[in-house]
Amino acid sequence: MTGRRASVLAGATALLLVALFATPAGASVAGGVVLAAQSALSFGQALLFGLVEGFTEFLPISSTGHLLVLARVLDVGQHGSSVDAVKSYEIAIQAGAILAVLGLYRHRFATMVEGLAGRSEDGRRILIGVVIAFVPAALVGVVLESKIKDVLFGVGPVLGAWIVGGVLILVLTKLGVLAPREGRLLEQLTPRDALVIGLAQVLSLWPGTSRSLVTIVAALLLGYSMIAAVEFSFLLGFVTLGAATAYQILKDGQLMIDAFGWFTPLVGLVAAFIGAAVSIKWMVGYLERHDLSIFGWYRLGIAAIVGIALITHAI
Repeated sequence: MTGRRASVLAGATALLLVALFATPAGASVAGGVVLAAQSALSFGQALLFGLVEGFTEFLPISSTGHLLVLARVLDVGQHGSSVDAVKSYEIAIQAGAILAVLGLYRHRFATMVEGLAGRSEDGRRILIGVVIAFVPAALVGVVLESKIKDVLFGVGPVLGAWIVGGVLILVLTKLGVLAPREGRLLEQLTPRDALVIGLAQVLSLWPGTSRSLVTIVAALLLGYSMIAAVEFSFLLGFVTLGAATAYQILKDGQLMIDAFGWFTPLVGLVAAFIGAAVSIKWMVGYLERHDLSIFGWYRLGIAAIVGIALITHAI
């Protein structure tokens, strides 16, 4: 790895490393105050959750995996009714990342709206593709929601997914699959290709896998350019995350508000917006000149750090 790549990798691990050595909420306080701390988020914790969500959501390193580990590190949402409240919070603050995509790709969304109105053939084709790609994961997620949460939402499954994804990235990069390259444009998206990418997105229901990773890889394997693959991943993420956020707020939104009020979710949302805007702009610029290998090394590195913390009972 070059010095620049190493510095970026080090910066990407900083937030989680800070959390690893942070004191769990309420650890130094006794009695009922501890119980209260377990069902509430401090301003600092809300900010940290939002930044981690924003920075990791659209990078191929899995935001869900990072948030799950972060919650365990901080001992937040690990007890009683706070479990569902924190899970709802983690999904609700995705709205910040969603808004970042909407702002950065507003012209593309305008074209898709024109396509809906019959004024842009390219916009109509992309809109249809996004809808088709959204359906598989949405159906599987709704049908298997409880099973996925019971079986896959744990540090062990996340570590496994991080490692497998990291090795996959490095192998495919070595084969030249994940290098910056020319290819088919997003305007050439077909319904069949959209369905294939959507089926790949189903794999991301396993925390630690990364929705961005599987959708970008699928698009590249179908012959699309790196820029087209990344952009379609963002557009699909906007719809997928938007639907998941709306569903979770309708389902458990009141539970989240009862536990945390309005202020800390807003803090997390704003932090996620800022983090996502920064990471998206960096990622697009970076992948115009570099392959995806930095994310493979990051996944293996963070898996090693968390694995050691788990073995040594630091978390």
